[in-house]
Amino acid sequence: MTATDQLLFEGADWNFRTLQRICDACEQVAVQELGLDVYPNQIEVITAEQMLDAYSSVGMPLFYKHWSFGKHFAFQEASYRKGLMGLAYEIVINSSPCISYLMEENTATMQTLVIAHAAFGHNHFFKNNYLFKQWTDADGILDYLEFAKRYVAHCEERHGRLAVEHTLDAAHALMSHGIDRYPGKKSLDLRAEEKRAGRRRAHEESAFNDLWRTVPTGPAKSNAILDVERRRQMLGLPQENLLYFLEKTAPRLKPWQREILRIVRHIAQYFYPQSQTKVMNEGTATYVHYRIISRLHEQGRLTDGNFLEFLQSHTNVVFQPEFDDPRYSGFNPYALGFAMMQDIERIVTNPEDEDREWFPDIAGKGDAMGILRDVWANYRDESFISQFMSPRLMRHFRMFHLHDDPQERSGILVDAIHDERGYRRLRRELARQYDVGFIDPNIEVVDVDLAGDRRLMLRHTVVKGAQLSEADTKRVLQHLADLWTYDVSLVEVDTSSDKVLKEYVAHPRNIAAVA
Repeated sequence: MTATDQLLFEGADWNFRTLQRICDACEQVAVQELGLDVYPNQIEVITAEQMLDAYSSVGMPLFYKHWSFGKHFAFQEASYRKGLMGLAYEIVINSSPCISYLMEENTATMQTLVIAHAAFGHNHFFKNNYLFKQWTDADGILDYLEFAKRYVAHCEERHGRLAVEHTLDAAHALMSHGIDRYPGKKSLDLRAEEKRAGRRRAHEESAFNDLWRTVPTGPAKSNAILDVERRRQMLGLPQENLLYFLEKTAPRLKPWQREILRIVRHIAQYFYPQSQTKVMNEGTATYVHYRIISRLHEQGRLTDGNFLEFLQSHTNVVFQPEFDDPRYSGFNPYALGFAMMQDIERIVTNPEDEDREWFPDIAGKGDAMGILRDVWANYRDESFISQFMSPRLMRHFRMFHLHDDPQERSGILVDAIHDERGYRRLRRELARQYDVGFIDPNIEVVDVDLAGDRRLMLRHTVVKGAQLSEADTKRVLQHLADLWTYDVSLVEVDTSSDKVLKEYVAHPRNIAAVA
């Protein structure tokens, strides 16, 4: 067999037989040599317009209708046509089968890259990382999205498009506060959830909320006021999942509105692991595509020209601008993730004395892929960086830490340099930037005034002075008040002094802020 017979393709052109050969070759390296465990793959080739459409519906293959999706499509299409933005080479869906969308404009080399990256790198991470196992149902998500699309369309026909749109607007505004951040006893089963939806609707249309039976109908009397502890216990307070609280407790929501809140809440939960694993997920996929394509080149299945084309695209993906570069906007997750995966491989296979001191559990163990598969399965970005960022890598990226406290008059201070104490400080501070417990606002429902005006009371625990944007807070609280149908108040409280920094009050039809 000649080298030409072994080649997967020649030139830039491809057809579907070529894609099948590429996929089979990538799978052989991924499964047999790298030991990856993946969902079945479904690869679809789409146009630029279809890619823009996927952008507008957060990458999902089917979704319910909402005006915001059309708005995103129009904006991104205009930007793309004017040359102000490019399009991704691929989109991958965390489902079983794992769906990978490939741009039809890609060359054969780029199709090889994105198949290795998405269909095997992301696919393995989706299937094996503990967060995705806890929070997503890859087998049921596509069926659930189809149910959601049908249900929202049915609600529009029965209750009117404007009523459904108003409910979806409010639910979308609260989407980032409609997730459970800590695992419960039961994992999400979307197929069972879809079957239960019909039974729930029938029950809720005839059921009476016992909580509201206890609300006084006349003037409040001392013996009618609910005990605070009992009231909070009945309401399940404090509660950080605002959509769940409204779904279960809002007194005037119709059963169909509760189901829509539940749909939005499940979809928000589906995306929750992705926000915590951006560096790891992209780092894994980039490392996998680099290993697969390098191996295919070694086997003579890719020409030197194809490999150089791949290296050019790969280098662009992992490019990290310097801190004083106009293009700098933080760490590129592809660059940081890929560098850390390669560094772990180096520590495992060829460690230095410094590595043996910092990573005694893995230095020199020799099984790089075994260690990496374990890391991919059991960490998220915050814990991954705090455990595996090495001094050598910090030197490579020329990291340093600036202390800039506006309340102090000492100015800007470089308080972490390249010594042992500085390395530990750098690693800790960088990991914190990926910790959702630190970067996401901690907002909870803390009480409801059942005996008075039925006001819903929320509390934002402010960490290191990071208060909410006033304009965004007003808009979101307005949506919350519309769903609750009574007043809503939110206080921002400093976590160190317990001092109230700001208070907002929202009414179902207007909102005011009290400094």
